[in-house]
Amino acid sequence: MAENEKTQANALEPKQKVKGTIIKTTIGGAIVDLGEGQLPGVIHISQLQKNHLVEVEEAVKVGDKIEDMWVRRVKKDRIELTMIEPLTLEWREMKPDMAVKGKVERLESYGAFVDIGAERPGLVHVSEIAHGYIKDPSQIVKVGDEVDVMVLEINRRKKQIRLSMKATLPAPAESANRSSRGRGGQRRSSKKSVEAMMAELEGDEPKAPEHTAMEMAWQAALDRADSSKKEAKKEDKKVEKEDSQNEILSRTLKERK
Repeated sequence: MAENEKTQANALEPKQKVKGTIIKTTIGGAIVDLGEGQLPGVIHISQLQKNHLVEVEEAVKVGDKIEDMWVRRVKKDRIELTMIEPLTLEWREMKPDMAVKGKVERLESYGAFVDIGAERPGLVHVSEIAHGYIKDPSQIVKVGDEVDVMVLEINRRKKQIRLSMKATLPAPAESANRSSRGRGGQRRSSKKSVEAMMAELEGDEPKAPEHTAMEMAWQAALDRADSSKKEAKKEDKKVEKEDSQNEILSRTLKERK
């Protein structure tokens, strides 16, 4: 009999739902009959309901049949129970990179709060909702949606959970990742010149247009003219600087007389 009791007790797992009958109440809690072959169940007064109790009889009485109880711990001589439904995920059970399911509970401009069965809902920042830029979470999800998320970070002290939806999604194709913008945010043209396309077909790079002898001579003349103008400006500035310095020197000599 003792061996049978041990086997059945070991078969129970934490958070497993069980039912039984209250057979005794004390100041500190209640004792539960879980059925033939099982160890006695014990419910501490703090585990009878979420709200504070002064007396056990406010929640249960001898003879009550309890349908909703959960295993907290299995010990050698008893099974500790709770009538408060346990969390799907305890803080100690959550780990980074863990994939879980949840339900969108609230939307804000900066992200979505998702209930994953933990003490607090987790935050999916707007940047973690989807691959690529989105302005508002409502573009992708709405309250009540069931979503797949991945745990990014857990801060038990602050009771914060950071989640990601895009981490559970397939990465976009390489071609989709390529930016369609050049430097300075200017959009690259998707159109190619006929010459460029023909060069690709022939397996050659596009060639730069050739200049005529007249065009080259004209360009050389323009370059010389620009160079002469620059030299003239430098000379003018030099003269102006010398005149200014001479004027200052003259005033200084006059003031000394």
